[in-house]
Amino acid sequence: MVDGAKVECVWQGRARLGEGPLWCPGQGKAGQLLFVDILGRMLHVHDHASGRTRRWSLDEACCWLVPRADGDGFIAGLASRLVHLRLAEDGPSIVGDWMTPDEPAGNRFNDAVVDDRGRLWFGSMSDLGEPGRGALYCLDGVGLRRLDRGYGVANGPAVSPDGTTLYHSDTAAGIVYAFDLSAEGELSGKREHLRFSGSQGHPDGMTCDVEGGLWIAHWGGGRVSRFLPDGSLDETLILPASRVTSCTFGGPELDQLFITTAADGRDQEALAGSLFRVAPGFRGLASPAFAVPRNVPAQR
Repeated sequence: MVDGAKVECVWQGRARLGEGPLWCPGQGKAGQLLFVDILGRMLHVHDHASGRTRRWSLDEACCWLVPRADGDGFIAGLASRLVHLRLAEDGPSIVGDWMTPDEPAGNRFNDAVVDDRGRLWFGSMSDLGEPGRGALYCLDGVGLRRLDRGYGVANGPAVSPDGTTLYHSDTAAGIVYAFDLSAEGELSGKREHLRFSGSQGHPDGMTCDVEGGLWIAHWGGGRVSRFLPDGSLDETLILPASRVTSCTFGGPELDQLFITTAADGRDQEALAGSLFRVAPGFRGLASPAFAVPRNVPAQR
């Protein structure tokens, strides 16, 4: 356990599948933590200063949002397509479709990250539980590339602080992979970085801190763990919910770790599906914005 770190529930709710936490900074103490409920088709906005959490229903399942570098809202990953989404005081609105990647029927998108060069990385999975149908994508001004495939549940892309390593997990297999990431966005050297088993649960969403530590949510393991770049376990945070889904750093100093969880199938857990926050003694990286291409790129 991280010494002296207290896990605090900042929104007690029942998100069926809380996911995709995204910190959006503001002035002074202001700032908001956005997260989605994929199965519940909800978008949540937690205001850091007031502690208030607002939520809105969505017509479709939303798996993640990333900010646009041009400042015009977000690109959101719905179940099978990417859309341009704006968020106002009265809630979200979809401006229009942006692109629909070529995915097998029954698949949906799952988790995303933007690297420091503005490239969007995201994965997919079978919504029907069919093994090996997930993939890893990269989207930039050149096009949409499917760079790896064969995942049960593609999850948690994260990029190291120096931008040279990309981490990606297969939750179904219990494996976190590491890739060498070039400046041009090419992947090489795929290797097994971590393997979860037993009470550890399965690796879900993840994020890196400024020192290169990799924080991983344990689906079914009721914790978030920090791993060093060599793969050794450094710290563990215990959560009062077993299905921990993702985490990201936020707060004005990026020293607060926000953690999402899932209530689906966990009726006996009072805080399952809630949003948690902890000051773990480390600082995170600001979330880069997606460099939206002038034209919708073709899939390659």
